[in-house]
Amino acid sequence: MSIRFYDTKQAQVRDFVPLVPGRVGLYYCGATVQGMPHVGHVRSAIAFDILVRWLEYRGLRVTVVRNVTDIDDKILEKSAASFADGGVEDPYLPEEEWFALAYRFEGEFQRAYDALGVRRPTYEPRATGHVTEMHGLIAGLVERGHAYPAPDGSGDVYFDVRSWAAYGALTRQDVDDMQAAPDADPRGKRDPRDFALWKGHKPGEPETASWPSPWGRGRPGWHLECSAMAGKYLGTGFDIHGGGLDLRFPHHENELAQSAAAGHDFANFWMHNGMVTYEGEKMSKSIGNTIAPEEMLALAGPRVVRYFLGQAHYRSPLDYRPSSLREAGAAVERIDTFLANALQRIHGVAPGADFDLDLEGFEVTDAFAAAMDEDLNVPQALAALHDAVRRGNTALAAGDLDDADTALRQVMAMTHTLGLDDAGAGGGADPAEHAALDALIRAQLRERAAARGDRDWARADAIRDTLAGAGIVVEDSADGARWSLR
Repeated sequence: MSIRFYDTKQAQVRDFVPLVPGRVGLYYCGATVQGMPHVGHVRSAIAFDILVRWLEYRGLRVTVVRNVTDIDDKILEKSAASFADGGVEDPYLPEEEWFALAYRFEGEFQRAYDALGVRRPTYEPRATGHVTEMHGLIAGLVERGHAYPAPDGSGDVYFDVRSWAAYGALTRQDVDDMQAAPDADPRGKRDPRDFALWKGHKPGEPETASWPSPWGRGRPGWHLECSAMAGKYLGTGFDIHGGGLDLRFPHHENELAQSAAAGHDFANFWMHNGMVTYEGEKMSKSIGNTIAPEEMLALAGPRVVRYFLGQAHYRSPLDYRPSSLREAGAAVERIDTFLANALQRIHGVAPGADFDLDLEGFEVTDAFAAAMDEDLNVPQALAALHDAVRRGNTALAAGDLDDADTALRQVMAMTHTLGLDDAGAGGGADPAEHAALDALIRAQLRERAAARGDRDWARADAIRDTLAGAGIVVEDSADGARWSLR
């Protein structure tokens, strides 16, 4: 077994060997909770959820840290707007302190993650809970000559990009070609590209949004937060740092620079997922071509939405089109129809009913494993999944229940590894309801069989049409009629 991932920093696919045998430390950037989650946030979370599931399938113990940025310029701006006359973003929402706004949107992110089967990380630290660690990191950088307090008395502290010769290593840029860092007023900077580690408290900002520090009251810079939290929970050297492609610069470049300048090994691999586009164009609110996760969930079930958001290679763009969810729905339906038929014929499980079929010992196919081992190639893995579905259907049609059961177990292992059995979990109907539904439908099917035996084709077709109108698909076979939910 050899697992290989593309490392953004080295710009190549290379063998993944955990720093500690049998264990993996993963940090990936979570939400800045200034507003509702957008589809890019959710796509990133699904990509790294699949990564974790595959590492665990390969027998590795994974510690996952995903941060919450709950203090930020935009959070403060939105909170201030809610107190301004006529400035409330949503007229049905009251005035809202910055911490309440951040907490509310943090909950919205968690609901989206839960709905789509993104498992909770090992730990999800908030930036506001780690100011002490940030102070320690800043102090170390100042002592090493890589950071300096602004000379204008503002309380700002900046990272000196010219002091670190490797600055730009992640994105392979020359510092002279970079734009100025827009995260703080440049008046106290030695170089416009120097970025803020600490932001001094400004008049008009709430006192609650500042903390005492050796450099004066203030709050952390965005880039500093992740370095401090990753170091606290995963150590100064860990296996994988991940996030969306849009975070490579400046966020991840700055994280790498400040951590390495502080003497930390930091991340051994950098992994970045691609963006979501709309019919080939970048999504933008200004041109009205965005679609939010809640809009997708209004159009399709959670498993269909997860299938769509996870189906592309994680490094590739994912293009949304009006037909995308229909196509994903058809793919999920093919999987579900096989699972329902196989479970019913082999294990006597009624369609849609809860069942306890232990996944222990279930194995994915060799083709699926080879695809996932080679830089988490989900498109090829899905091709292997659907190939197993076709083999299973062929075996069922031939009455070969042993081969069909093998395919069933493989399909269940693959869907579990991709998280398709967790999306929407907890929202199913009561097993007693399924048992009652099964009994009623079987009575209709017996009546239909009797009508067919009497050659009363009109009556038989009417029963089938009634069931179809209720979303129940009837399939005739040599073993009798079977039903499934559309």
